[in-house]
Amino acid sequence: MTTMTTNPTATAAATGAPAPAATRLPRPIALLLCALGGEGGGVLAEWLYAAAVRAGHPAQTTSIPGVAQRTGATTYYVEIHPEPADQLGGRRPVFGLAPVAGQVDLLVSSELLETVRQVGQGMASADRTVVVSSTARALTVVEKMAQGDGRVDDAALLAVLQRHCRRAELLDLAAMASQAGTVISAVMFGAIAASGVLPFGRAACEDAIRASGKGVDASLRGFALAFDALAARRQQQAVVEQVLAAPAEPAQRAPGRALEAELHALGRAPESDLRPIGRAPESDLRALGRARVAAYQDEAYARLYDERMARVDAAERAADPTGAHGGAIGREMARWLALWMAFDDIVRVAALKLAASRQDRVRREVKAGAADVVKVYDHFKPGVPEFAALLPQRLAERLQAWDRRRVAAGQDPWALPLKVGTHTLAGTLALRLVAALKGQRRRGSRFAQEQALIERWLAAVEAGAREDWALGHELAQCGRLIKGYGSTNERGKANLLHIVDQLARAPQPAADRASAVRAAREAALADEAGQQLDRVLVAHGAAARPLREQPIRFVRRRPAA
Repeated sequence: MTTMTTNPTATAAATGAPAPAATRLPRPIALLLCALGGEGGGVLAEWLYAAAVRAGHPAQTTSIPGVAQRTGATTYYVEIHPEPADQLGGRRPVFGLAPVAGQVDLLVSSELLETVRQVGQGMASADRTVVVSSTARALTVVEKMAQGDGRVDDAALLAVLQRHCRRAELLDLAAMASQAGTVISAVMFGAIAASGVLPFGRAACEDAIRASGKGVDASLRGFALAFDALAARRQQQAVVEQVLAAPAEPAQRAPGRALEAELHALGRAPESDLRPIGRAPESDLRALGRARVAAYQDEAYARLYDERMARVDAAERAADPTGAHGGAIGREMARWLALWMAFDDIVRVAALKLAASRQDRVRREVKAGAADVVKVYDHFKPGVPEFAALLPQRLAERLQAWDRRRVAAGQDPWALPLKVGTHTLAGTLALRLVAALKGQRRRGSRFAQEQALIERWLAAVEAGAREDWALGHELAQCGRLIKGYGSTNERGKANLLHIVDQLARAPQPAADRASAVRAAREAALADEAGQQLDRVLVAHGAAARPLREQPIRFVRRRPAA
C-alpha cells in the first residue's frame, strides 16, 4: 500500500521526450527513512515534507507500511528538489514514487541491523549515500530464538556500513529520545537536519515541528540533542581533515599534538581517551553482576557473589600468573554467575511487574498522556514447581510427588491460572505480598538446590582452571546454558552438569577435555532437543544423557467418516 503527498507547485509533468541539457533540472535529493513499528516514521516523513514546503522547495513523500514492531520495518521515501520553486522559471520537476537501488542520497534508520538490511538491498552506494543510523539494537525474532547468544555482532554491522556508504553518522538515537522524553522520530529529524544533505536549514525543520501542534516541546528537545551532537561531530571531522590536509611545517614536529589541541578546543577528549565499541570491561561486568544479586536478595547474597568471584580469581591467577589472557575466566564468570544466582521465581516476577520503570514503559508503548487512565492485566499460571520452590524441602517433595502421581494418572500438571489487574489496589497488594516473600526464598527448597548446583559448576571451573587455563575458560563459558525458566531452565542445568561430570573429569589430557567441553557446549546451544549434544558426548567417550520418562497419553477419537 502506498500513500502519496505532493506539493501543488511541484506536480510532475513528464513529456515523454528528454529535455535539452540546458533546460534539465537538477535531480531531486532522495531520502529513505526506515523505522520500526510505533516509532513515528510517518510523522517524520510529514515533518520533512512540511519543512521543504515551508522553505519553498518542491517535494513529495510516499510510504510503504510494514508490519508491527521488530518483525518488520516501515519505510518512507521523500524526494526534495534542491532548488526553490521560485527559481525554476515555471518548470516542474518529476519525482519518483519509490527508492531506486544505489540512487539514495540519505539513508536514515532507527536500528542498526535494519540499516544494514537496507544496505544489503543495494539502497546505499559508496560514492553517493550518506547514512545516519542509530547504534541501538532491537533484537530480531531469530536472534531471540537462539539457544545461545544469537545477537549479530555490532562490529560486523559497522564494517558493512563503512564499506558501502559515502559517510556514516552513527548515534545512539534511542538514548537521546529517552533523555528528551520523546519518540525517536524527533531525534532522527534532528540528525537529518544536521547531516548537510537538506537544501534548507534548521529553522524550517523546527517550524515544521511547531506547526504539527503535538508534543512540540519534547520533540524540539529531541531534535536539538541530535542536531547539536551531529553538528559538533561534523565540525570536529572538518578540523581533522583540515589539519591532515595542511602541509607540514618544519617547526611543527608533532601534528598529533596539534590535532589533540584542536579537539580539546572543540570540547572533545583526545582519541586516546575515547573508549572503542566492544565488550564492557570486567570491572563493569562485575559491578553490574553484584548489583543484580544484591537487588535480587540482599547484601549478604552479594557478599557470597564476591566470595565466589574471589575463588575464581585465585584459580585463574594460579593458571595465568602473568595475566596474559586478560582475566577472561573472571569476565565470563562475572556475567553467568550473577545470572544464575538471580534465578527467576514468582517473587522476582512479582517485583518486576510492580517496578516503576515497567509502568513507565507500558505508558510509553501505548502513548498514554498524563491524564489518561491505563489498565494493565497480567496473566499468570503458577504450578507446583513455583509453589514448592518457597516451601521447605520435605514439604516441597510431598507436593511434587502428589503432582507426579496426577501426571502418571493421565492428568495435566496442576496449575493456577490467574488474571491480575496490576492497576487495581487489590492486584497491586497481591503482587506486593508475593514480592515481600524475598526472605522466605532463602528457606525454600529451590534456593538450596540452586546453590548446590552452582557450587558444583564453580568447583569444576576452579579445578579446571588450576589444571589448565583453557579448560577452566571453556567450563566458565558453559554458564551460557543456564537461561529462561521452567523446562528450558531445567534442561540447561541438566546439560551443563552432565558436561561437567562426564567431560571435565575424564581421564584424557586437559587440552582434549577443553576441546570436548567446547564442542559439547556448542552442540547444546545449537540443538534444543539435545540430539547433537548426545552425539558429541558419545564421540568423546562420554555417556549420553539419560532418558527422561515422559507420560504417554492415549486420546480416543471417533473414526473419520
